[in-house]
Amino acid sequence: MSLENIISPIKIHLESVNNVIKKSLSSDIPIINQISSHIISSGGKRMRPILHLLISGMSGEINEVNHKIAAIIEFIHTATLLHDDVVDQSEKRRNIKTANVLFGNAASILVGDFIYSRSFQMMVEIDNMKIMNILSNTTNAISEGEVLQLLNSHNPDISEEQYFKVVQFKTAKLFEACGSLAGISNNNSAETIDSYSKLGLHFGVIFQLIDDILDYSGDASQIGKNIGDDLSEGKVTLPLIYAMKNSTENQCNLIKDAIKVGDISKLPDIIEIIEETQSISKVQIKSEEQLNNIKTILDKMPNNDFKRIVLNLTEYCVYRKN
Repeated sequence: MSLENIISPIKIHLESVNNVIKKSLSSDIPIINQISSHIISSGGKRMRPILHLLISGMSGEINEVNHKIAAIIEFIHTATLLHDDVVDQSEKRRNIKTANVLFGNAASILVGDFIYSRSFQMMVEIDNMKIMNILSNTTNAISEGEVLQLLNSHNPDISEEQYFKVVQFKTAKLFEACGSLAGISNNNSAETIDSYSKLGLHFGVIFQLIDDILDYSGDASQIGKNIGDDLSEGKVTLPLIYAMKNSTENQCNLIKDAIKVGDISKLPDIIEIIEETQSISKVQIKSEEQLNNIKTILDKMPNNDFKRIVLNLTEYCVYRKN
């Protein structure tokens, strides 16, 4: 089943979110409009807003507050992308040139700051301290994750535990917020909000694990970036951790040396080692464990259409190719 078919029941709500996004990013400064429009309209899946809307449907109703929260979540994600692309010196995202290539590093960073600050203006408009608390703590945690990833770059001795700590902060934390904010907006019990939070967390881990799989096994035209970008940036992801753990000493040293300098020329050899050690399959199993965690959470919740869609969306993400 395609993503479009899965999320068709919330299409009208996604259109409302897009309207909030367009309206909220408007500025009297032309370059802000240009860069904001470039990255917002560059073909992203809107997976975080989608998850928030679906869990909101599970938890009660989807209303205008949820549209605004979904837009804020997308703004926080978009701002991190602008900053990430500068830090990583990325040249392509979603098969188009990155904003830093088209407009320069300084403009990209400053517009990222603008999008962050606009999201906080929108939080104030909602006027709910619980929502503000979740979003502000989430934004801070994402920043910590970014710094932690930077400190870990080009270090081949990163452990699986350290890897998952970065994933939890940098990627899963915003998905976790998608769940908890849905419960808070619908005045659910603390126990239910916690369940939605965990659902989002597991979903976010899945999303990152599959991203890391695709960086060594995907089709560049489908995933929208060059295969091996993580290696060139010195990022140690789970496929590499498992490959180093299960390879020969010479193979392990080859991977370590490539990580230390971001040697993309070794990519074909590393992919061969990853295949030989079945590292992709091992990471896939990890993502399926997260899927089972989500199924366990959903099994305890009342049956409704949104519950079924959340499960379909999760299964789509576990086996996605882009």
